[in-house]
Amino acid sequence: MALDRSNLGRVSRRAGLTVAVVQGATAVAALRRGRRDYADAAWGPGLAAVAVTSALSGNGNLWRRWTLAAVTSAWAARLSSLMVGRLRGSDEEDPRYTEYLEGDSTPAVVGKVFVTQGLAQLLVSAPLQVAAASTLPRSARRLAFPLGVAVMVGGLVVETIADRQKDAYKARDDEGKPEVLDTGLWGISRHPNYLGDSIVWDGAWLAASASAPAGWTWPAPAAMSYFLMYATGAKRTEKRMEDRPGYRDYQRRVPFFFPLPRSS
Repeated sequence: MALDRSNLGRVSRRAGLTVAVVQGATAVAALRRGRRDYADAAWGPGLAAVAVTSALSGNGNLWRRWTLAAVTSAWAARLSSLMVGRLRGSDEEDPRYTEYLEGDSTPAVVGKVFVTQGLAQLLVSAPLQVAAASTLPRSARRLAFPLGVAVMVGGLVVETIADRQKDAYKARDDEGKPEVLDTGLWGISRHPNYLGDSIVWDGAWLAASASAPAGWTWPAPAAMSYFLMYATGAKRTEKRMEDRPGYRDYQRRVPFFFPLPRSS
């Protein structure tokens, strides 16, 4: 049988416990210090913890479950370093959280931020959980596993390059510095860092879907793309940037998310 349902139940229960611990610990630290934006730092590590827990608890293909855990952990380590550095660089809470949670009680904050993020982590990690409890078929479909891993690595490379290009742009202080970064990956997508993130999780789904039951977890990468484009990522960034000199022209010239040839 391609999917061990009993084992999947064990994997999912342990994944749920792992997420509860990560979100609970983050909530305690965040509320004590009045920095509810600490939730940002828990996103990557929480998903990595689920990936490792799934690999440990699953009885599916050994190479796949640990390869997915390794690549997910590498992705999370990079993201966590970025988020922690951003949080340490500011003594004030991210205005997004302050505005979103204005006037909310502690239980409301826990529900709107930490419970919601925990549920999102369980949804996004569904392909990893199913893959951990699944065997690989002997048919050509098994090739989706290495292909998916390659896509994950490609997405991680895109994300890393985009962030390095952005950091290099921010570090410039010469007179020739353009108003908006519109070169490199930023010349074909206004949010190549988020795009790379999305590609990583598309790849995770593809690698998992080498086992037919995992193909049904397609809402996971769809949800991640939605989060990155509309819920917490690109659209929110656009709102903060739209009054910046040159940004509206940049919006007219460069595609929002998916790369396309530059318009003249």
